[in-house]
Amino acid sequence: MKRISLLLFLLVTGCTLVNQQPITTVSYVNLERFMGNWYVIANIPTFIEKGVYNAIESYAMTNSGTIATTFSFNAGSVDGERKVYSPTGFVKDKLTNSVWEMQFIWPFKADYRIIYLDEAYSLTVIGRNKRDYVWIMARTPSIDDQTYQQLLSMLSEQGYDVDQIQKVPQQWEG
Repeated sequence: MKRISLLLFLLVTGCTLVNQQPITTVSYVNLERFMGNWYVIANIPTFIEKGVYNAIESYAMTNSGTIATTFSFNAGSVDGERKVYSPTGFVKDKLTNSVWEMQFIWPFKADYRIIYLDEAYSLTVIGRNKRDYVWIMARTPSIDDQTYQQLLSMLSEQGYDVDQIQKVPQQWEG
């Protein structure tokens, strides 16, 4: 009976692993070019990102080699209170710079993978192996619909449920 239980366990976990291949990342990220402000165009929101407006993720290299990150947004409306979070990014894969960990609360670090980055470093997509969260970000507050649809198609191919992805309102004055 123990052998049958072990065999069933291996079959079930083996099937799960086959279905959940590691997400594909970009081959290389020039960190200096990646630093700066990124407008969050769309995401599968975490609990702090639900109902946000004008979300911006900003990155800056530190002397210690970590990435100082600032995530800011208006809560609940375009005129809502401006909230700011400051997690720390850690480049985990130094060969490609495309696999990071984000730490909001010590000692926990979250998976953070750069899965799309255009040549101009003006559009990026950040994903996770679990495919539970994703962020489409750009250097400008909006992107054209054709590009957005292409990114959704790419995310679907990567195993994401694109029906969960929500656009983040970006409404800036002037």
